[in-house]
Amino acid sequence: MRVRFMVEKEMSRKALLALAWMLLLALAAQASDPIPEAIAVDLGFEQFPLESTCEGADLSPQIEIQGYNASSLAIILEDPDAPSGIFIHWVIWNIPPSGIIPSAIAKQTSLSDPLQPRQGYNDFGEIGYAGPCPPSGRAHRYFFRVFGLDRMLDLPAGAQAAELRDAMQGHILQEGQAMASFGR
Repeated sequence: MRVRFMVEKEMSRKALLALAWMLLLALAAQASDPIPEAIAVDLGFEQFPLESTCEGADLSPQIEIQGYNASSLAIILEDPDAPSGIFIHWVIWNIPPSGIIPSAIAKQTSLSDPLQPRQGYNDFGEIGYAGPCPPSGRAHRYFFRVFGLDRMLDLPAGAQAAELRDAMQGHILQEGQAMASFGR
């Protein structure tokens, strides 16, 4: 009788622990952001054309986006190969969903033509797009990270990449990226 009571007590304790674990896992799953769906990002090149670099006109390239289902888009252009670590070349958000983001977007905080997005500061300390300009040596990789969001963001123009990332928390529905390289 005593052995049976101890076995039942141990089984009850294990059942309670299992239930507690299931509850904790369910709460953790609810607290984390869902995994964003993928979107396709196409630049039309693998190496930057000179016109989109500091050696040319320094114009933002055309970007084609497919498979999005979002209320707005945001882009962060990063160079992870910079000597100082990740270097931000472009921060732009509140882009109305469009299959094509045109080239040569003006370097202003707020725009009205052809799109009406907001732009922030890059790591050169300038507003808008600043193309690749690596030191001489091996080519650098540049990642266009595109985010599909559930709404336009209430983030003032002139923000930096970290502020954009904070503002996007909980609003990212989709993500995609394209990479191109440039060296001198």
